[in-house]
Amino acid sequence: MCDEHTADDNEAYLAGVSRRQFGVMTGAMGLTMLLPAPANAAVIKGRDVSITTPDGKADAYFVAPATGKHPGVLVWPDVMGLRPAFRQMADRLAQSGYAVLVVNQFYRSTKAPFLNPGESYDQPAVRARIAPFRDALTADGTVRDAKAFTAFIDAQPQTDRKRGLATTGYCMGGPMVMRTAAAVPARYRAAATFHGGGFVTDTPDSPHLLIPQMKAQYLIAIAANDDARAPTEKDMLRTALAAAKLPAEIEVYAGTMHGWCPPDSKVYNAAQADKAWARMLALFDKALV
Repeated sequence: MCDEHTADDNEAYLAGVSRRQFGVMTGAMGLTMLLPAPANAAVIKGRDVSITTPDGKADAYFVAPATGKHPGVLVWPDVMGLRPAFRQMADRLAQSGYAVLVVNQFYRSTKAPFLNPGESYDQPAVRARIAPFRDALTADGTVRDAKAFTAFIDAQPQTDRKRGLATTGYCMGGPMVMRTAAAVPARYRAAATFHGGGFVTDTPDSPHLLIPQMKAQYLIAIAANDDARAPTEKDMLRTALAAAKLPAEIEVYAGTMHGWCPPDSKVYNAAQADKAWARMLALFDKALV
């Protein structure tokens, strides 16, 4: 999970990148609005929404193909929250035939977006600003949110309720994916996490302890530097998922740094992000029946 350690890792990595390489990377960051559309991309329609939860009103973005009914997907963003990059990722997923809700998980504290252009989590002042937002999140609160967000997705006319739902999460959204899959097991059939962390802790509410309650198949895409910091976590997850008889693809993506998937990340790795995206779509195609 993104913290000061992974932020420091990423800064050290960027410091070692040549000037020419950095120019290529920052150029890629500028292409946030130009993610490749899928073949035969559906015409989509998106809108900002407000969702009533037991704790207030959550701002979010919902997008789906303009016609028909489609499997629903709940997206939990990374620590920098709901922002243009995640809207673009939601649009891209909807173009592949899904009804997508991407949420502001910090709605108790602030509306999204809450970052200014050029700001990122590696900046101490930004981390200090986000810290109280994170403090307001609890495991129980995430479960309440997951149930409310799931009900919203299922209430949309674009959602095919005859098919299972999926949930995805980035960075701190990874554990939220697990809590979602355990909170509404009758609906979630697929779950995917990208450079997530904090799945296995020594507390009674550790996300991995919820695995026996789930029915979802998993994709767990791990950043190389996250794996270096917690090398046994993937093995514990693999063991727990196998014991629950839940199919899981767990992989460390070589050469990646924490945060490599969103296209506005300083450590965005387009090739590996596209690989992870393709594996996610393959999981959805298989599991959302």
